[in-house]
Amino acid sequence: MKALIYESPETLVFRDAPDPLPTDGQQLIRVEAVGICGSDMHAYLGHDDRRPAPLILGHEAAGVIVGGPRDGERVTVNPLVTCGQCQACRTGHDNLCADRMIISMPPREGAFAQFITMRDENLVTIPEHVTSQMASLAEPIACGWHTVRLANERLGNKAQSALVIGGGAIGLGAALSLAAQGIADVTIVEPNALRRDYLNDRCGQTAIAPDQLTPDMQYDIVIDGVGYAATRQTASAQARPGGVIGHIGLGESAGGLDIRRMTLQEITFIGTYTYTAQDFRDTAQAIFDGRLGALDWTEQRPLCDGQSAFADIRAGRTAAPKIILQP
Repeated sequence: MKALIYESPETLVFRDAPDPLPTDGQQLIRVEAVGICGSDMHAYLGHDDRRPAPLILGHEAAGVIVGGPRDGERVTVNPLVTCGQCQACRTGHDNLCADRMIISMPPREGAFAQFITMRDENLVTIPEHVTSQMASLAEPIACGWHTVRLANERLGNKAQSALVIGGGAIGLGAALSLAAQGIADVTIVEPNALRRDYLNDRCGQTAIAPDQLTPDMQYDIVIDGVGYAATRQTASAQARPGGVIGHIGLGESAGGLDIRRMTLQEITFIGTYTYTAQDFRDTAQAIFDGRLGALDWTEQRPLCDGQSAFADIRAGRTAAPKIILQP
């Protein structure tokens, strides 16, 4: 098969790779759509020790099952594989499984390829009216869905306002998840003017520049989809007393939080990692039901042009929150 392979920092090569072979309980899937994630970008830049070269990146995938009794079935892929046996898995916190593995991280190759394999329980069937491009968004949006659920539960499901830091796919997915879970007053803060205009004009969002935030703008929930010291500082300042900060981003590991304010104002900080299997299924169903909107804010490019897509994202030349590659 052909695959887009990360070979060294800032170098992706489209070339031949071994065909994956399904084992018992797995399906062979012909990939039709796979999104570029921020974690793929970290790896591409050589900033992720968990993803050493050479490696096939990519984990936001949807496609068609090839062979067997489910031949021809269209599916979206939950890329997080867990043991199913530990306490975390048994209690519905499977995303915290100590043995969790995600495709695009050794020993599992990713989905920037023509084919992948995945076990049956990680596959969600796509209805006819939903495109593979839309269905591939289940993975990134599920990250925000999971964070919104946890934050809102902390507030007794009574949150009324939210600030989302970062207008990429994670941030936009969080904003859509907030609305779908009943929180209508949502603001996105996004520094890139090109993307900010896109969010306002194409996505129906309220997106502002960082310098438009004022101290009196306080929110029940603040979601940091970026994860840098500067964005955590913003989250600390804009969460209302008694509010919740939901932290998704993995930009850098330290700095930014105003612990004194968080303590004096009883602000809850929740770190969130991916999603549970149920969150993934709930997100996919929300896509299928149309509760997350038209999902027409992606840009499609062929997988063979992946190198240029990564370069454009890094340079800030893309307005769309998500580029989807098509093998």
